[in-house]
Amino acid sequence: MKAALQAKLVAYVLHALLCVFFLFPLLFMGVSAFKGDEMQLLQDMGTLRAFLPVGDLSLQNFRDVAERTRFDLAFCNSVGLVGITVVLGLLVNSMLAYALARFQFPGRQVLLASIVALIVIPFEAIAVPLLLLVNQLPWFSEGAWVQGWLDSYHVQVLPFVANAFSVYLFYQSFIALPKDLEEAALMDGAGPWRIYWSIVMPLSKPVIATVAVLQCLARWGDLLWPVMVVRGDEHATLPLAMQTFFGQFPRQWGDVMAFAVLATLPTLLVFLVFQRWFVRSVVSSAIKG
Repeated sequence: MKAALQAKLVAYVLHALLCVFFLFPLLFMGVSAFKGDEMQLLQDMGTLRAFLPVGDLSLQNFRDVAERTRFDLAFCNSVGLVGITVVLGLLVNSMLAYALARFQFPGRQVLLASIVALIVIPFEAIAVPLLLLVNQLPWFSEGAWVQGWLDSYHVQVLPFVANAFSVYLFYQSFIALPKDLEEAALMDGAGPWRIYWSIVMPLSKPVIATVAVLQCLARWGDLLWPVMVVRGDEHATLPLAMQTFFGQFPRQWGDVMAFAVLATLPTLLVFLVFQRWFVRSVVSSAIKG
């Protein structure tokens, strides 16, 4: 009994240390964002005062971000682009996964194997070919067909709607669902679309939350693709706007930290909203494995 208590105590201590280790950067970022004195911020960086809300605390850094950057435009762009990509991705990827999990058709196994193979290919390997491709595709704009998608909103959405990893997560969830409810609905005259929308998707809330969170985080923090396809501030997202802001001189670290705080808060909010389903999906996946 005593040994078990000691083991549990050691586990709690290790978990607490890990939490502190991972929270240190966030704590430093949050505290530094409110330090209005740049000299004080630089002096505190090498001491424990960097993690303590001491000294000249104000909202000046946040006001500087609003005045020196087009943060509002970049924020709206990021929210809109991420929201559209995630919603379209949930529909497209879940429909493909449901077809793979429930229907039998020629080439099904080849398609499934191709999706699994695509998971291991990093985006950096296909970024340049994808850039050359979208630069040649036509698009209807301002009453006429134009060539190339560069410096637009749709070039930051359409290439990322279909996602191999999301399809695989949905597929694993769908094949684990019992077929009894679907067969009963089929006997009552429901078609495949009605079964998918009214039965399968409501039973798949944990995996929907998992896919939504993962895709939201991936698209929210994406910098490589916007750097390659965006040419101005009008279509810039938060990572690209922060990259531009970071390159301005003189560099004010308090302003940079304030920008980072504003860019991080939405992702934390998304995780907190979907936390219950996200954790449930992870736990259920571990049990199945």
